[in-house]
Amino acid sequence: MDEVMKIVENADPLSSWWPFIGAVVIGIVMTIRSIMGGQRCPTTNLIDKQIVIVTGGYSGIGFEICKALLARNAHIIIAGKNIEKAEKTKEILQREVKCALRTPQQQNPDVKIEIKYLDLQLFDSVKSFARNICEQFDHIDVLINNAGIIFNPVEKTSDGFEIHLQVNYLSPFLLTHLLLPHLKKSPNFARIINVSAHAHASAKIDFDDPLNIGAWAINFHQRDAFAHSKLAVVLGTKQLAKELKEYNVTVNVYTPGLVRGTGHLKNSPIMSSLSVKLITFPWMWLFMKNPFEGAQTAIYLATDSKLKNTTGEYFNDCEITRPCELAEDEKLAEKLFNQTKRVLKLDL
Repeated sequence: MDEVMKIVENADPLSSWWPFIGAVVIGIVMTIRSIMGGQRCPTTNLIDKQIVIVTGGYSGIGFEICKALLARNAHIIIAGKNIEKAEKTKEILQREVKCALRTPQQQNPDVKIEIKYLDLQLFDSVKSFARNICEQFDHIDVLINNAGIIFNPVEKTSDGFEIHLQVNYLSPFLLTHLLLPHLKKSPNFARIINVSAHAHASAKIDFDDPLNIGAWAINFHQRDAFAHSKLAVVLGTKQLAKELKEYNVTVNVYTPGLVRGTGHLKNSPIMSSLSVKLITFPWMWLFMKNPFEGAQTAIYLATDSKLKNTTGEYFNDCEITRPCELAEDEKLAEKLFNQTKRVLKLDL
């Protein structure tokens, strides 16, 4: 007993505390990581043979959305302009989903994926894609306008619009309206899912010209351009929900949160040099979601049967939440909606 007491008395308290301190630090880090990762989709509902279009479905969040919905028996159409990358993604998805679904009774599960060309920087491409879809299918069940850009150098597209505005808002708006007749024919409650961002709260908008059509020509910073386009998405979603209230078509918008590993940060200042990347990576890992986590709300909106009558809402982490005050301005939403129809020459 005396020997044991001597060992305790002579023990180095600093060295004996290190395992405890390390465990506490790891616990705190993992707790923060879990909180920042957000909620998982709370349902496991199948959407058997439903036709789902996912723009930009070959990478990042779109890839995770496609993977999850394929596992729920959806018929996926991946829309994007990088066909080579999309084909490789198709092979990966087929292999991974088949392995996940395979049972002793089902040796070769049917995984339906199609690739379609779509360039959101060109309205003609959007129109061609929509015609192709309408010729091939008699209805559409889910449209997920997932593709988008951020931190792109501000430029004017060949159609005459600031590139963030066209890719993130105008082209998805046009695509949605061209596919509306087929969405209305869905035997299910058709769902339109748009993607916004937390950045919409910092948007600058001209109440006389909500589209800021002339803004491409002035000192319009890329952060402002992105935020403006995402505010337009929220406003457009809310107004479209009103327009479709007589139909079995819902339209909602969500924010995936801050997501790393999507390729969208390639033009960001934090990707400017190797040293900056090394400094910021640990913080990005800790405080930003990965694509799987960022996809959860979209999966929830596409599959949960309880949401079939939910429309015009803004979601974050699989829950309805409020966007910024400006995004709830009904008069501004209507003005933006009507102005968008005019510039896109849509007679709806």
